[in-house]
Amino acid sequence: MEFLLGFVIAIMIGLTGVGGGVITAPVLTLFLGVPPAESVGTALVFTALVKLVAAPLYLARRQVNFRLLALLLAGGLPGVVAGSYTLNRLNADHRKGPLLAVLGGTIIAMAFLNLYRHVKSAQDAAASSARDRSRWLPLIALPIGAEVGFSSAGAGALGSLVLMTVTRLSAAEVVGTDVLFGLALSLAGGGISLGAGNYHAALALKLSLGGVAGAFVGANLLSILPPRPFRVALSLWLVSLGGQLCWRAIAG
Repeated sequence: MEFLLGFVIAIMIGLTGVGGGVITAPVLTLFLGVPPAESVGTALVFTALVKLVAAPLYLARRQVNFRLLALLLAGGLPGVVAGSYTLNRLNADHRKGPLLAVLGGTIIAMAFLNLYRHVKSAQDAAASSARDRSRWLPLIALPIGAEVGFSSAGAGALGSLVLMTVTRLSAAEVVGTDVLFGLALSLAGGGISLGAGNYHAALALKLSLGGVAGAFVGANLLSILPPRPFRVALSLWLVSLGGQLCWRAIAG
């Protein structure tokens, strides 16, 4: 079951570009009953391993801008440390309600943001990136890193949107640079979660084994299937999952 779940999630990552954290954490909490803090830590470990498989492809294609990646990491890494510390502080039974509420709200926000990214016209995207404002990247990446450390979500949707908005990168460079940015944040946040014990080791291993296989399948399917319908359907489904997390926080 867990192997299949990791396989399917990795395929969706390859088809839609939606980050693994925004999918994995709510699925683990709602369908497998994993506590919220453990879901976040397990999602970070899983996402890091899946992106480790994908990263060499973007590096080989020279689709990573290392200067902008360094600017993102200058703010993102301190942010992920702060977010992971906050998660550890809230990791108690009587605080699961607020954690579920924040996690659910984050999932809903990321889903709507993903919809916005793909509804936005190519002309608007080109116009918004006409000026290079990359000097702001460290400041902007700080809260993104904090969000990743706290909820495992945000690096994919927010990182790519920021790169499209404040830099002049091509679409391929946006994806490649954002994948490496998300990988670094997942490694940092996952390492902190491992040290704090906020993860499910056996579950993370099974998810990752399925995810590695799914990453290759998703990359191949992307060349023959239109990604837009999958992105829209997945985003709407994530809104439903986020709503369920928020409801559990209110009811519980």
